[in-house]
Amino acid sequence: MRNVNELNYPLCLAPMVGLTHVSLRRLMNDYMPKNATTHWPTEMLNSRRVPRENLKTTPETLRRSEENNLVPQILGNEEIPIEKSVIRLVNEWGASGIDINMGCPVQKALKHNYGVSLMGDVDYAAKVVEITKKHSTVPVSVKLRAVGSEKSVPELIVFVQKLVDAGADWITLHPRTAEQKRRGSADWNQITELKKHVSIPIIGNGDIQTADDVIQMLTTTGADKAMAGRALAARPWMLWQLGEKLNFENPIAFENQKAPATAEEEGAEYGRALLKFIDYCEEDFMLNAGVSESVTLRKIQFFIKTTHVWLEFGHALMAVASRAKTLNDLRVLVGQFFQQQQRMNLRTELRQ
Repeated sequence: MRNVNELNYPLCLAPMVGLTHVSLRRLMNDYMPKNATTHWPTEMLNSRRVPRENLKTTPETLRRSEENNLVPQILGNEEIPIEKSVIRLVNEWGASGIDINMGCPVQKALKHNYGVSLMGDVDYAAKVVEITKKHSTVPVSVKLRAVGSEKSVPELIVFVQKLVDAGADWITLHPRTAEQKRRGSADWNQITELKKHVSIPIIGNGDIQTADDVIQMLTTTGADKAMAGRALAARPWMLWQLGEKLNFENPIAFENQKAPATAEEEGAEYGRALLKFIDYCEEDFMLNAGVSESVTLRKIQFFIKTTHVWLEFGHALMAVASRAKTLNDLRVLVGQFFQQQQRMNLRTELRQ
């Protein structure tokens, strides 16, 4: 993988703590149109931990041998940890790119001057890009948020141009400020203006909940690709739906079928996908990496907690899932829940 715009599919998954792991990527791939290619993230990886972790058994860095175009996301601001992390991730783990997180607004990242705190000093941020680029033999990208001030767009353009000069190969912009977190609407105009003023590919992130949203973002902003987070986790067949609209071939697993289209069809597909996700987590975490059943169960329950809001009666599913003590318990409870017809909301106010 030389750069993001050499991959042919205009939608990718966002890096999300506790969600963007091997089993979710595996589920997503089931819905990818045949011959479609995009890049795949990891959860955020702390550059102070990666050098000493076992990348083959650490849950956040588990990967399957058939996965490609993996772009792990790192948190970091010091050269030695970044150097050691990048070298391990590229040479030992097989990363096709490195993504620098400059968008995480959580306190854990801020207290170490990681994540969005890097956006407080453009020279500091550019130095982190320069360091990462220096030690990387693969493309380096940056995921960032909006600059929060009355002059936000001009400031953003200056900020990003500094990152480009430091070696960034592409940028992902989630146009909300750190203070907004997930509240309010993403300002897609910032993506539009950024695309006009910088020469590298731009990925737009924020308020993507349906395949039509993807097309609207690409058409409205001129972005090279769209990124979706929790809504894509809840609706992984969005990849299939978008493929139909763009005349890609059907996913191999659904060769002669139509993508779910109605609220009822999507509700049923959520149930089928969830049962498959449980199987994948059991195989990937428990059987292949020796992760305990209790930890694996919590990962699945967190997935349900995050995505159930798109179901009309998702709160009932969450209550059912929370009672499970084993994966087999969970399979039975989920199977029983989806014996009744379920409907899926097109959108929810819980934004990503």
